[in-house]
Amino acid sequence: MFYNKLENQKVKCFLCAHNCIVSDGRRGICAVRENRKGTLYSLVYGRVISMNVDPIEKKPLFHFLPASTSFSITTVGCNFRCMHCQNYDISQYPKKHDDIPGEDVTPEEIVNAAERAGCKSISYTYTEPTIFFEFAFDCARLARKRGIKNIFVSNGYTGPEPTKTIAPYLDGNNIDLKGDDEFYKKICGARLQPVLDTIRLMKSLGVWVEITTLIIPAHNDSEENLRWIAEFIKSVDPAIPWHVTQFYPTYQLLDLPRTPVKILRRAREIGLETGLKYVYEGNVPGEGGENTYCPNCGELLIERFGFYIKKNKMVGSQCFKCKTKVDGIW
Repeated sequence: MFYNKLENQKVKCFLCAHNCIVSDGRRGICAVRENRKGTLYSLVYGRVISMNVDPIEKKPLFHFLPASTSFSITTVGCNFRCMHCQNYDISQYPKKHDDIPGEDVTPEEIVNAAERAGCKSISYTYTEPTIFFEFAFDCARLARKRGIKNIFVSNGYTGPEPTKTIAPYLDGNNIDLKGDDEFYKKICGARLQPVLDTIRLMKSLGVWVEITTLIIPAHNDSEENLRWIAEFIKSVDPAIPWHVTQFYPTYQLLDLPRTPVKILRRAREIGLETGLKYVYEGNVPGEGGENTYCPNCGELLIERFGFYIKKNKMVGSQCFKCKTKVDGIW
């Protein structure tokens, strides 16, 4: 899906914002879409490298069926090369090897497994779901028929046409908003604007969106950077939850320290000062910044510790005290 044929058996892929022009016998930046004599093939359809039952809070989605479980799947490959990737062993695998590892699984088997596990949703996650779009799309359509919701955990580089194609079957999307354009170029091998465009488009198409910013010391932790992210989110919808999460050294950024909790706390303050209704601190269980409060009266509604809910005092989608509706899918 989502490519045009060019002269000399070249193709132009528009699945993601890289818009790769791929010569015969070569692969795109994601390394899992290959041009064979002018036809672009997905190398990862049904080649699932990981399947797990996760708490929905791990995505992280805090305003989407709290305390439910999500059947999480992925293939190898990614269209980014983030230097801090936590799953680099599978996301970057095809860039370093010719083979495509994974277990052959059908959409029916995925949805059946989600049903057996009692999951209320399927999450396309761990690496970038856009790069296994066709498989995610087939799973999502079948899941929708069975009453199971669908979630992307994404870097936001999905092209406009694929976004419009998946949106009718997509219920939630946690999108990373990582930093400014320089950060994207230096750390991720991408650009900022397509991510902003995808966030706006997903929201306008009725998908529930939450935003995550992993705060990396000396790279995207300045007050200026955090404030413009908060301002952008507010410009789309102040009810979009913003997760500001703690970095820990991994992959190619092993020389940096963990993000100080005081930086996360300041980021949360900036978000709330800007006018965002829900801001959460992530990867620091027990610090208090992961709880949901009523945006009207300030009452504690959902108390969390890490990915687990200790107490939920909401009544349906409302605050138990002042009856204000809390944004989300409940």
